[in-house]
Amino acid sequence: MRTTPPFRADHVGSLLRPQSLLRARESLAGDELREAEDEAIREVVRRQEEIGLQSATDGEFRRASWHMDFIYRLGGVAPAADERITVRFHNQQGDIEFTPAALRVHDRIKLNEPIFADDFMFLRDTVTTAVPKLTIPSPSMVHYRGGPAAIDPKVYPDVEEFWRDLSAAYAEQVRRIGALGCTYLQFDDTSLAYLNDPAQRAELESRGDDAEHMHLRYIKQINAALAAKPAGMTITTHMCRGNFRSSWAASGSYDFVAEALFSELKVDGFFLEYDDERSGGFEPLRYVPKGKMVVLGLVTTKRGELESKDTLKRRIDEAAKFVDLDQLCLSPQCGFSSTVEGNELTADQQFAKLRLIVETAQEVWG
Repeated sequence: MRTTPPFRADHVGSLLRPQSLLRARESLAGDELREAEDEAIREVVRRQEEIGLQSATDGEFRRASWHMDFIYRLGGVAPAADERITVRFHNQQGDIEFTPAALRVHDRIKLNEPIFADDFMFLRDTVTTAVPKLTIPSPSMVHYRGGPAAIDPKVYPDVEEFWRDLSAAYAEQVRRIGALGCTYLQFDDTSLAYLNDPAQRAELESRGDDAEHMHLRYIKQINAALAAKPAGMTITTHMCRGNFRSSWAASGSYDFVAEALFSELKVDGFFLEYDDERSGGFEPLRYVPKGKMVVLGLVTTKRGELESKDTLKRRIDEAAKFVDLDQLCLSPQCGFSSTVEGNELTADQQFAKLRLIVETAQEVWG
């Protein structure tokens, strides 16, 4: 058993919203909605602890989306009034689209107040046995979602100033959340996984980015955001290839970013998507240095069928050929509800998967 995060059995963060909360979001607002969220979060924290998870999140129940709710609250960033982003996702039946409002960097980026502070404090005060875990999008996502066109050149004639302000705002977020007692923080970052897909790199090139080296820029800026993290805080990153209503956006192994990512990114652990052939093999894990943890996302959140323990154990053994078994943990490949709509499985199936992860981890690591 590990006593510090990430834990042998862990999970990414978002959980399916109960129907009662979905109804409340449609009919309530203000304090009444907050009370409904509080009630749902108390229950889902209890379920996580009951299953045996050593970390618990609030399921991201107060958010519409895993990242945009945070990004829009950064000073200097706002949703565009007349433009939307179109992200195309794929599944076995065809394609669907996620279309949030585009973002605009209209002023110098700064942190006006710690984002999700009240949410974290409620979670902190609700857990009884589990470590409260807060998830936020990484600074990379502010750039990846908008690209150069989202940054007002009058505000940032020198793009280096944009990057400095962005990392400084995140560094202040890390410091202030740490002051509230957060010891487990996760930077969710699809961009570093998307960049393994040649089609995604082509899209970045078409909008004027240096796609072949963008991962190096993102690593540099995340490191700047973490340079003064509080003592005793564990920071991990989660990297998947898209998760929206049981669909995905990108494919490709971690090979393209692996050497720089694992050797240079100054996080304590990596949550990696490994639930199907789109993720490639475990060979990139050879770059993971001693002392860093890898959380293998072997259990899919995109469908309800339960994986077998034997299959999970076999895949853990395969991964252990490239990184020491003691550096490995087990989790789902992504959240169960990256947006309020959620993936196409039931709450019972979700909790069965989390229970399977706990039981398998106990049998593998003791």
